[in-house]
Amino acid sequence: MESTKPIDTPISPSTRLVVDDGSSSVEEKSYRGMIWSLLYLTTTRPDIIFSVGLCACFQSNPKETHLKAVKWILRYLKYTPKLALWYSQGCNFDLIEYADGNYVEFLFDRKSTSGMAHFFGPCLVSWATKKQHFAAMSTAEVEYVAAASCCAQLLWIRQQLKDFSIETGCIPIFFDNASAINIAENPCQHKRTKHIDIRHHFLRDNVEKDLISMNFYATDKQIADIFTKALSREEFERNWLELDMIKRT
Repeated sequence: MESTKPIDTPISPSTRLVVDDGSSSVEEKSYRGMIWSLLYLTTTRPDIIFSVGLCACFQSNPKETHLKAVKWILRYLKYTPKLALWYSQGCNFDLIEYADGNYVEFLFDRKSTSGMAHFFGPCLVSWATKKQHFAAMSTAEVEYVAAASCCAQLLWIRQQLKDFSIETGCIPIFFDNASAINIAENPCQHKRTKHIDIRHHFLRDNVEKDLISMNFYATDKQIADIFTKALSREEFERNWLELDMIKRT
């Protein structure tokens, strides 16, 4: 890949990967080797975690189109070899969360994607992208489940900080779906929420306990978008700047 042309995003917004699109198969061992190396890299490069996770779904009988998507990531890494997270000195200890869900991102099984970003002051300390385990029936359900997953991680981080005598108080979660916020803040069950599994309603329980607060954040400013979908160049660069990533000199 050393002689290939660099590219400025890890995945194209027009990419639509399926299990079998009719293209020829590629060697599984080589494909998996690339995926495992890239997964290792996601521990310090949150900007590629969505694209790598998407390609990792096709490690069994990968096709030419899947390999092309992996090589697209490698071309992006060639374009940004010095991009890194920045941790400033003397920052505050405010814990802030961003959560987002993308409805039916995975075309081959019609499941959605959850994404989350956890900030300790201005510093990104935890991030994740995850395919949801079920086919959601609405966008509000996708966003609500994504916020519930974010809440679970948030409570774990809160407990770790408590061990260091750092009190966080009520922690804000920002996401861009007003319906999901209403579900979390409304204790009454009704027809719009009866299909949501009861295990996700611990989010509502923690809102009632005042451990977290649900806050609306405009879609065009949602930082967690980078963990749930393929973005255009302008949107992608805005997101990694918001993650406090810089290009080292």
